[in-house]
Amino acid sequence: MFNHWILIGLLSIITYLSRMAGIELMAKRKMSPTVSLYFQYVPVAIISALIIKQIFVPINGELVISLPILIGCLATAIAIRLIKVFLPSVFIGAVIGMVSRYFFG
Repeated sequence: MFNHWILIGLLSIITYLSRMAGIELMAKRKMSPTVSLYFQYVPVAIISALIIKQIFVPINGELVISLPILIGCLATAIAIRLIKVFLPSVFIGAVIGMVSRYFFG
């Protein structure tokens, strides 16, 4: 069985190297506003895809909403909106998600 941590490590290294190569190639070129706008939305799109994949869990061939994950994500979003600091907001969301896992199992 292939270890998932090895795969995560390899993908991290490949991603880092490809980004560094991209930065080196584009360092002397001016990006158009359209391309610049595109690159601004890429991280948001990736994070959204990862979150959606965690919220909708396949169980017995059906997609089911994971309430603890959903509650944790909503708590994080609300905390970010209120306190406007990322790391404490993520911590708040994680704690609320763990507490809700206790209740919704």
